[in-house]
Amino acid sequence: MKHKIIKTYSIFFVLFTFVQCSNFKPSLTGSTLQSSETESDDSHPELVITYSQDMKNLPVTQFPEIWAYVVTGRESALARGLPITDVGYFGSEVDAYGKLIDVPRRQNINFQGRVHLVAACSSRSLTHFVLLEGRPERKALIEDLIAATRPYDGLQIDFEYVPARDGEAYLSFLRELRAGLQGKMLTVALAARTRKIADDVYDYEKILPVVDRILVMAYDEHWSGSDPGSVASIDWCRRVAEYSLRVIGPEKLVMGMPFYGRAWGDYSPSRALVHSTIAGIIKDENVQNVRYENGIPAFTYNKNVSIRVYFEDEFSLSRRMEMYRSMNIRAIGFWRLGQETTEIWRYLKLSQ
Repeated sequence: MKHKIIKTYSIFFVLFTFVQCSNFKPSLTGSTLQSSETESDDSHPELVITYSQDMKNLPVTQFPEIWAYVVTGRESALARGLPITDVGYFGSEVDAYGKLIDVPRRQNINFQGRVHLVAACSSRSLTHFVLLEGRPERKALIEDLIAATRPYDGLQIDFEYVPARDGEAYLSFLRELRAGLQGKMLTVALAARTRKIADDVYDYEKILPVVDRILVMAYDEHWSGSDPGSVASIDWCRRVAEYSLRVIGPEKLVMGMPFYGRAWGDYSPSRALVHSTIAGIIKDENVQNVRYENGIPAFTYNKNVSIRVYFEDEFSLSRRMEMYRSMNIRAIGFWRLGQETTEIWRYLKLSQ
């Protein structure tokens, strides 16, 4: 059934909220939370959406486990009373020397449920470096991770750039961590899959026995460098969930969900230019004024850009949650608190 949605918003809101919105943890299959993030200001007008009648009266969806990420510096996004069982506190990083840095303090999170330290490694070469068996840097990193997890209920490894040849090293790394954590939860965030991939470093079947939960990052189906499209379309999420359930099973599966959206423009001027191209621009755009700035020629011209935005609201989130519930998925996890429409919390509840 087609649903008619009338969206009213200013172009300023679109540009500010979505074009500026980065630091997406989204899995590195498409992006990842690597750049600085800009939040919308409360002084800006709320986004107004008028729903058709059949999109109102959304159901309240229940799950026994609901995870959500909190980013260092945005702890206030974890409001009291939210239906959440587990918080992933992001994020500790691995520096260029293989050392664990930026470990957040557990006491900064005012939360009575389980809190998991999230550790990321944001470079393919660096990930290879710290996973190499027999290297002192790997041994030191494992020791640092175990020590940093002591105030926490668990540790989540979010290594999204594991090189193709390092699958076994990644597995042994997780095994050593599990042994050292001495009963604390060990979880991983893994890229979404709809089928088994040959020689996959994130082979769900191999990783499953080593960890307590696998959070499948079912987002970034479309990313900043792809064609425009939903970050997590319903049909794609269904296929990801079907495969994940079949391989991981309901006990250890956490289906990741996005709170964020993305914007695409039909033209990006940022590039290096050869002289013949510049001359063509001056001619085609009828540039009348080339001036010299400190001896360097420069000019300005205007071009219309069409921006397309896909985002999440309470309807799309509710539809995805209801689909997961109907598939008997027991746990969902949101990236991340502070990016959501607050309306979603009216339609989500913890089950007994």
